[in-house]
Amino acid sequence: MSRVHTELMIEAPLEKVFDTVAHIENFQKAVPHILRVEPLGEIRSGVGTRFRETRRMGQREATTVLEVTEYAANERVRLISDEGGTVWDSLFETCSEGDGTRLSLTMDARPHKLLSRLTVPLMMRMIRSAVEEDLVAVKEYCEGAS
Repeated sequence: MSRVHTELMIEAPLEKVFDTVAHIENFQKAVPHILRVEPLGEIRSGVGTRFRETRRMGQREATTVLEVTEYAANERVRLISDEGGTVWDSLFETCSEGDGTRLSLTMDARPHKLLSRLTVPLMMRMIRSAVEEDLVAVKEYCEGAS
């Protein structure tokens, strides 16, 4: 298993930060390289929400199906995806600190196919950079909208 963990402080209310990362429509507004989001199913919020996300990754587009598997309002939301022979487990956590909010993201990659076991460790530097960019985009969005 490979893991990426990053966190930052956001000068915005906890509810605003959580709402941005926990609801794909808001996350899409915050993260400019998310090009399209397509809901899959009737559930639109909380556990069981499924959607297809297309984002720009360098010079190409990548599409991923994600599902919310854990949701505790204003605390944490977990998204799971099984793409390319790897289970991607992303946990966003929020907590109030002073006048702001600490946002953290822990992403675990669990390859279950041979090729993925070889390529995922090589991709982790690029993935760390992308995850950090996402959180900076959320910070800028929340601080600009507060």
